[in-house]
Amino acid sequence: MNNPDENVGDGLRATVNPMKNILVLGGTGYVGRQVCARLAKAGWRVTVPSRQPEKAAPLRKLSQLEVVPADVHDEAALTHLLAGQDAVVNLVAILHGDAAAFDKVHVELPKKLARACAAAGVRRLVHISALGASTDAPSMYQRSKARGEAALQNAADAGKLDLTMLRPSVIFGAEDKFLNVFAQLQRIAPFIPLAGADTRFQPVWVEDVAEAVLRCLQDPATIGQTFDACGPDVFTLRELVKHAGQWAGVNGGRGRAVFGLPLAVARAQAWLMELAPGEPLMSRDNLDSMAVDNVASARMPGLEALGITTAALATIAPGYLRKR
Repeated sequence: MNNPDENVGDGLRATVNPMKNILVLGGTGYVGRQVCARLAKAGWRVTVPSRQPEKAAPLRKLSQLEVVPADVHDEAALTHLLAGQDAVVNLVAILHGDAAAFDKVHVELPKKLARACAAAGVRRLVHISALGASTDAPSMYQRSKARGEAALQNAADAGKLDLTMLRPSVIFGAEDKFLNVFAQLQRIAPFIPLAGADTRFQPVWVEDVAEAVLRCLQDPATIGQTFDACGPDVFTLRELVKHAGQWAGVNGGRGRAVFGLPLAVARAQAWLMELAPGEPLMSRDNLDSMAVDNVASARMPGLEALGITTAALATIAPGYLRKR
């Protein structure tokens, strides 16, 4: 990974950070914890709101970080939290739910955030969206992400926000619920029946996403830009599942056989998974999202435009999968 003080591509240059106080929404999540650690190390004073602050124990070891009890969906509380902040990062997202749940998290919260920023006088916002966000996308998740982007872009176009957006592909790392889940399934199942087996992904390391957030905050030239946050390599889902088993040492390092499912069978499987207690491994909306490949678009700059040399999946994942 390049030094953040070096020149970066596309005419961008990292600068000395004049801001010190930052609010991180979604900071207790898997990606959020890495972002908070990177910001605290860079000298930011980080505030993380949480409805369950007792679950934020991993963050408490970080200096210059405070976890406060708050519901970010309460607009008055959000405005109060923004008082005295120089910037905000929004990582709040869900992968499963109905249309109302996606709308609450991905659309209404960005709208509230834009209004709260205006009320509190906070302009700088880095928003984590998702690759594939589009108003005509096949899944509720992707369409809601696009509507959230539009709400923030409207505020930026009105001169109320200095906005940068990042659109990551699937994010991998030691605590991910992606490759780790596929590896675990292969430890207990003789073969893997897989929906969306031929959908292509461009996985990105969580540390590269965290670094991208920091560099966007450091560099005012990123204001008004959207970046695709993707790794260097493209894989089908079948290949990713197979690699997860191999790197975890399942079946003598060969992994399990992976069988792609016809769409009708895949939808039935996803429906049954939705009925199981807890968060489903796969939902019908997840399956809908896999109707399109989750890879970088030539229309948007990537992380290389921020001077980040992204880590290859094969150099990172075997290390943490073998330890499980």
